[in-house]
Amino acid sequence: MTDSTAPPLGAGPGVPAHAAANLRRSSIAGAVIGAVVLALLAPLGHPLAGVFVLVGIGLGALNTWFVQRSVAHFGASVATRRKQRFVGGVLVRLGGITLVALAIAVAVRPDGLGVFGGLAVFQLVMVGAASLPVIRELRGS
Repeated sequence: MTDSTAPPLGAGPGVPAHAAANLRRSSIAGAVIGAVVLALLAPLGHPLAGVFVLVGIGLGALNTWFVQRSVAHFGASVATRRKQRFVGGVLVRLGGITLVALAIAVAVRPDGLGVFGGLAVFQLVMVGAASLPVIRELRGS
């Protein structure tokens, strides 16, 4: 028997269980979508594009994981320069992901552009998954 109050796998200190669960669900849905894209692109002669879509989905999930921890640390911090550290972390994280995506896109043209498709797919899935509870609540009231 499992404890229903236990946080989902990957939920760190200060990260709400529902946020960690949303990331987990979005990662699974993104992986399924990525696998379907790979299965569709491989017969068309672009299996690497499908692989890079999966890489982009993984980068999107990694970014969201870092965002959750960053927000939790920001909320728990009492440091005087916490806002500057938070903004600096955001810039480094987004800059790093962008550089990785650009490097892949340039190095493996044209299939490397799939990484941007994967990032976009993950963001859409993540926003959609986060919006569902709000939509359900609005319909119920």
